[in-house]
Amino acid sequence: MKVQYLEIVTPDVDATCQAYACGDIVFGDPVEVLGKARTAPLSDGSMIGIRAPMRETEEPISRAYLLVDDIESTLQQVIEAGGEVAHPPLELPGYGTFAIYLLGGVQHGLWQL
Repeated sequence: MKVQYLEIVTPDVDATCQAYACGDIVFGDPVEVLGKARTAPLSDGSMIGIRAPMRETEEPISRAYLLVDDIESTLQQVIEAGGEVAHPPLELPGYGTFAIYLLGGVQHGLWQL
């Protein structure tokens, strides 16, 4: 199991990027397709993204997106386990496809390349 994308939603993007920027972690400019997240590639090929809330009701959160081979079948397993799809699969050109589900009071993410 690999975390492909770690998303952090915060009202203070610049300070959070500064806190996470250590070693070889360097954040770039905001990426529109990733909700204007400032992203940094990690040495294992994964990525961290830090962005502001996209709407007034969005709370700060850290959400890990697990890399999966088949996002549709994985979501079906999630549903069968009692999970609820919060965001259906959506392709982000150049990045892959993501989905978000709720289970056990926690938001979880899936990512397919």
